[in-house]
Amino acid sequence: MAGHRLEIAVGVAGAMLVALATAAQGASTLDVLAAGVFGGALGLARARPTTAWILAAGAIAVLAPHGGVDLVPFPLVALTAFGAGRWAERTSAITAGAVLIALSLLCAATSHSSVVPPVLLAGVGWLVGRAIREQEILARRLAERARELDQEQDAYAELSVRYERTRIASELHDIVAHAISVMVVQASAGQRLAATNPQLTTETFDAIAGAARQAEDDIGRLVALLADQHPTGQAPDLELVKELVERAAGTGLDVALSLKGTREGLPNEVVQTATRVVQESLTNALRYASGARVRVLVNGERDALIVEVVNDPANPSASALAGHGTGNGLRGLRERLSACGGRLVAGPTADGGWHTRADIPINVTAGPT
Repeated sequence: MAGHRLEIAVGVAGAMLVALATAAQGASTLDVLAAGVFGGALGLARARPTTAWILAAGAIAVLAPHGGVDLVPFPLVALTAFGAGRWAERTSAITAGAVLIALSLLCAATSHSSVVPPVLLAGVGWLVGRAIREQEILARRLAERARELDQEQDAYAELSVRYERTRIASELHDIVAHAISVMVVQASAGQRLAATNPQLTTETFDAIAGAARQAEDDIGRLVALLADQHPTGQAPDLELVKELVERAAGTGLDVALSLKGTREGLPNEVVQTATRVVQESLTNALRYASGARVRVLVNGERDALIVEVVNDPANPSASALAGHGTGNGLRGLRERLSACGGRLVAGPTADGGWHTRADIPINVTAGPT
């Protein structure tokens, strides 16, 4: 509102001053009116830039044949050109600059004066106004881009947090699901043996305690990994797979491990991924096919580490854990393999068993584990 009042004041003051100055030079009534319109057009320069320069151009056209160069000072033409360049749209601004320069030349010609001052003032005024406008447009675009970048950064941060939560959930699932499956199987066996074979009952509960301690150690390593992005310590190797198989065999699972090919110097991420594949497969075997024979193959090829786990059909009488899974295990493995450029294939076999195969690239960095 204050800006609108200021524009009205500028227009009224401009019209009165220019009209009075023109009248003081003994100009005709038409020239005085034209000069008043010229001065009043300054008040419209911002709100109605196209209207302003058209009115100013019309006033100059009226004044030019009567020596308008003497009646209206050329700085007023420069201000009009500045307003057109500063606030008019591109096409209108270019047209205004050309028209005002042409009319300035006409005024100079009719007054037999030099053409340089009028052309220079009109041209410079228009260029300065246009330069300011272009700078403001650029500043707005940069501000918009900055806002977009901020929004993208916020979205990326949110996505990163979501990814980290998924990664941690996957790690906890791999650790806890295996340990709990072992403990439940052993606890069920312990209940059956408690009254008939105290010695085997003791061994069963020792296995439960060992699974719990192993889960505690694994969770401790996970916490250390989350706290330090570059943890120190011995690099993991495929001995971890052997330990997993031995612990699974200790629960009564009929499991055999076969190691083939080159397995030395494997990246940590490859070993960890292979370990998770074996761990999840053994967990599923304990859960859904307890008592079935399980065969684990780890084969180090030139460009990839192949991990295959095959179990025979489940014994219907030994499926106490069937249906207790969360469904996150295989999905987490697929995401882990996909992140490192590998592939996971899992599905039933022709005889009703289950086959899991993971191809883990050796020369491609695996995703976060």
